[in-house]
Amino acid sequence: MKYMVQWRIHDDKRHEALKVFSGIHSTDDEIGASDVNLIGRWHDVIGFTGVGIVETDNPEAMSKWLLSWNQICDIEAIPVFDDEETRKLGREFLGK
Repeated sequence: MKYMVQWRIHDDKRHEALKVFSGIHSTDDEIGASDVNLIGRWHDVIGFTGVGIVETDNPEAMSKWLLSWNQICDIEAIPVFDDEETRKLGREFLGK
């Protein structure tokens, strides 16, 4: 399952978040050997928000990773579908 992860850094934690993130050498160092595959991540460095797409069949592993950030930002993880998955879902829902 793919998830869109959105975050907003708490106003009083912006420099702390930047310091922590800048100290991470690679995504593997951050996520570790979990069952979470980071497809891509984009940062609004001025607004201190961002979005990422991850894929996992292990929501517990994803939750553990995201919990490591929740003291400095609000995070939302939303299930998302690519074009083909959405078309299939639409056909099934509409009975076509």
